[in-house]
Amino acid sequence: MSSATTGSAGQGPHFRALLPQPQAEADLAAAYAYPENLTRPWLRANMVASADGGAWGPSGRTRDLSSPPDRAVMGVLRGQADVVLAGAGTARIEGYRPVRPREVWGDLREGRPATPPLAVVTRTLDVHPDLFEAAPPHARTIVLTTESAPAERRKEAARCADVVVAGEESVRPEAVLEALAERGLYRVLTEGGPHLLAEFTAAGLLDELCLTLSPRLLGPEATRIVAGAAPSHTHDLRMEGLLESEGSLFIRYVRG
Repeated sequence: MSSATTGSAGQGPHFRALLPQPQAEADLAAAYAYPENLTRPWLRANMVASADGGAWGPSGRTRDLSSPPDRAVMGVLRGQADVVLAGAGTARIEGYRPVRPREVWGDLREGRPATPPLAVVTRTLDVHPDLFEAAPPHARTIVLTTESAPAERRKEAARCADVVVAGEESVRPEAVLEALAERGLYRVLTEGGPHLLAEFTAAGLLDELCLTLSPRLLGPEATRIVAGAAPSHTHDLRMEGLLESEGSLFIRYVRG
């Protein structure tokens, strides 16, 4: 049994599959496998929401909604990804740093570097310097920014990160995926936040949504997982899988 199969003693949270086929023990790696032989970036979002649709809890962080099963799924998704993509606001609020080997399933990285690089979308380069300086040589942070970003900050970031200009005043979602594709990074995992996700969904670029539904209520003030000033848009999704663990539901949607 691979380490990405859960349910046995000592292997972390137990997952059962409800859809597409009921299984008493779900294999997370199989449940969240990317399509094979990709010829373009496949954009997968991993988000968590409360039962009433809130994207974060009282602290302003998603950790209020997270759980051991949610973190186990995150480890598999990061292990499968070629790159982890996040907005600068989420990186600041959630305390992002370069991905560490203990945060991914090691056996999912066979033939690839031990960890995926972090890619940060930022108009102003107002991010923690550790995002650049603490990245290992095999996974230099990719900074996707704008022509209007302060030149000195771009120069400073370029000392230890790959800086890509992906727009004039704002970062274009299409340019983000183009820059990642040029680096051979096709399995793209975005962890938000809601504003970044809104930009990609408005552009019609989201291929897959992995949604953790937490058994908590937050009330009417909580932000949704898609938020911000992006144009209003509607897209149909198709459910590909449904898992359950410790009261949380793990839903995998793809574009309908």
